[in-house]
Amino acid sequence: MASLGQIILWSMITIIIILVAVIVLIIGFGVSGRRSISVTTLTSAGNIGEDGILGCTFEPDVKLSNIEIRWAKAGVSGMVHEFKGGKDHLKDQDEVFKGRTAIFPEQVIGGNASLMLRDVQLSDAGAYRCSVTTSKGNGEAGLKYKTGAFSSPEMHVDYNSSMDTLRCEAPRWFPQPVVTWTSHNNTRDNLSEVSNTSFKLNSENVTMNVVSVLHNITANTTYTCVIKNDIAKATGDIKVTDFSIKKTVHLQLLTTNMASGSLSPPALYWILLSLLYLMAL
Repeated sequence: MASLGQIILWSMITIIIILVAVIVLIIGFGVSGRRSISVTTLTSAGNIGEDGILGCTFEPDVKLSNIEIRWAKAGVSGMVHEFKGGKDHLKDQDEVFKGRTAIFPEQVIGGNASLMLRDVQLSDAGAYRCSVTTSKGNGEAGLKYKTGAFSSPEMHVDYNSSMDTLRCEAPRWFPQPVVTWTSHNNTRDNLSEVSNTSFKLNSENVTMNVVSVLHNITANTTYTCVIKNDIAKATGDIKVTDFSIKKTVHLQLLTTNMASGSLSPPALYWILLSLLYLMAL
């Protein structure tokens, strides 16, 4: 028969075991509550000298104070941008990005962690990472950011005494694009042999002005000028009749990409809203 001391000892051991089990359960629930959250990135190419947006969205949190956003770039020792507790924390920001970054604080609560990058430079190209921490957990996603220059073309008719010509001109492109002409007849002929293109460096010695001239045009035919590099594609259509000149232009980015999960409608909404804000500046 166990003594009173043994009974007390075994009772204390039992209590300790129960307490340890309770603590383990509490820690387990706490860890399991902080799961990985979905973070999605979407980027368009940066246009040198203009403002750009690196898109990033995440699962929203109910409290702004619970949200931490950090942007980093591969090969850069300092951070690109940090936001937590409802405000920016830029003490450790790399010198390259000082005064050039911003997020959309009024949209963070809804899951928008997108970064605005002002006055895009050629050297801003590279691999970026968007990291987000909330009360639900944390997550991150990377993106490749390309930089260059691209602009919509202007279409003109040059009248002269011998023969009319068409001119397709765009003020800012980099890297150097390829320019092609086609006609909208039954064969959609490639008209490279009757066109000539020139590239002239702009004052900053990076971007170039593109001018392409098409000869031997005929009335009532629609001609298309395409300017394209690995970042963007610009298209200009022009049709000359006896009574009018009809023109249309279109600019398409070729480097839009998405990473880490599917792009949900709310995520798409925030990224489009950010882009619309940028276009309105």
